[in-house]
Amino acid sequence: MDMTDETRVEWREWGPDAFAEARAADKPILLSLSATWCEDCHEMDAETYAEPRIAANLNDGFVPIRVNVDRQPRIRERYNMGGFPSTVFLAPDGHPITGATFIGPDGMRQVIDRVREVWEKKGAEAGRLPRALRGDLPPAGEVSPQIESHLAGQLEVAFDEAHGGWGDAAKFPLPRTVEFALKRDRSRALRSLDAVRDGLYDPVEGGFFRYADDAAWSKPNREKTLESNAALLRAFANGYRYTGEDAYLDPAAGTADFLVDSLWTGTGFAGSMGPAAGTDYYLLGEEGRDNAPGPRTDLTVYAGGNALAADALLVLAGLTDDERAREFGSRALSRVAEDLVDDGVVTHFRSGGDAGEELLLEDQARVVAAACRARQVLGGESVAGEPVLELAAAVADAAIDELFDEGSFLDGPASGEALLSSPLRPLDGNVEMANALLDLAALTGDERYREVAQETVAAFAGAWDRIGVQVAAYGTVAARLLRDPLVVELNDGVGSDLHRAALRVADHEALVVPEADAADLAAGTARVSAGETTVEATTPEELMQAVSSVTPDA
Repeated sequence: MDMTDETRVEWREWGPDAFAEARAADKPILLSLSATWCEDCHEMDAETYAEPRIAANLNDGFVPIRVNVDRQPRIRERYNMGGFPSTVFLAPDGHPITGATFIGPDGMRQVIDRVREVWEKKGAEAGRLPRALRGDLPPAGEVSPQIESHLAGQLEVAFDEAHGGWGDAAKFPLPRTVEFALKRDRSRALRSLDAVRDGLYDPVEGGFFRYADDAAWSKPNREKTLESNAALLRAFANGYRYTGEDAYLDPAAGTADFLVDSLWTGTGFAGSMGPAAGTDYYLLGEEGRDNAPGPRTDLTVYAGGNALAADALLVLAGLTDDERAREFGSRALSRVAEDLVDDGVVTHFRSGGDAGEELLLEDQARVVAAACRARQVLGGESVAGEPVLELAAAVADAAIDELFDEGSFLDGPASGEALLSSPLRPLDGNVEMANALLDLAALTGDERYREVAQETVAAFAGAWDRIGVQVAAYGTVAARLLRDPLVVELNDGVGSDLHRAALRVADHEALVVPEADAADLAAGTARVSAGETTVEATTPEELMQAVSSVTPDA
């Protein structure tokens, strides 16, 4: 058992040995959830866990476990105390006793004393199983128009009119909420993109910081993750889709450059980049940065993050003919398909001799979505020797076979130590998978995927009025289920004028099928359809007119 370079605590790895030790010694567990990018995590290591007396008390009276939340997201979702670091005290069975986020030295001394008192009085009974993990199914209901209407209303109710974005304290950019708003409340969507760009975009290094510590976006946290940058790249690219304005294209293109220049490892995108130890690296300015220590970078290539990056880069490529974005989007998806997908089962990461969990819902959903995007932008080419739609179908089928349970998806196999054996049905993960399945259904014509998406959305519909703006994408997928998809089929090659025009349609939920297998479609022709309504076009101008004619209410 080793101490880290920054602490004096003898951290154990999460696993059966640590829990067995806690049971045998009749000691509570200290679970520390941390991340490479997390500045506050490193600060807590330096201030709290490096203090000799605190470390001695923790080493003697507890079994300390350290978990990297990026590598073990199922633990993150079950024990997150509202941010990172998360500091959680557990009974030996893994049930939480109490927890917080950052705790300074004085606070930690008090918490240690309180936990000891509770442990002496109650022992293992001090731990409680969180409500979300008690096995109750979400409240099912009808997929109705009121879901989209409710969430469109929340865009206004929760909007910060003074500063842009949603919420009134620390601000997260909520890129999926922005994308929902682009079709339903474009003014607020663009005002939010403006605020995110002005507050979180790094004009020197490129890319976006993860969030702001204040409502006015004036105090950006200095952490950058692949997932948040990929999602924001796509949101800004879609902002450009609707406006044609460089104010949205420039941050998208700059973020694509950041991904390639700063996070590309040679085989895939690294997971994150956090500020260097002991320096205000991102506040130094260009000249000061030349002599500053390098940032902390997690070089792990995560499946879900790379799939999301591939999706975003291919959206940008489709909108702008950016060959670099096209190349690295394709390469990222190929890396995932070659190294992290086996018979439809996605492995979270492989690094050296380590391998992450398999069949995580978020990973499965993002690979399906990225493969569907590749079919639209790149055509029918193969990835890792397999046509992209076959890859998407295999990954979707594995998720349905292994994770779809009683009408909704589990976040992963319900197995492992402590709370990992308790089923969790995350709304956001179910929304991602349902959206990906709708893409796959439209691109393959296989209605089975649409039926699973319908059942998934219905599984949560009984609580539609309690869903907030943070999961506005639930309104997106509900609306897509109630409307015929806008599909543009092309008997034309990838990169043709018709294909390029189709990818630029002012509807980011539309689906494009180049090189369509349609015997009744003449060469060089596009067929635009929404349900039974179809219009053919042979020029980009005719195509845009056709889109308007089949979607008069869009």
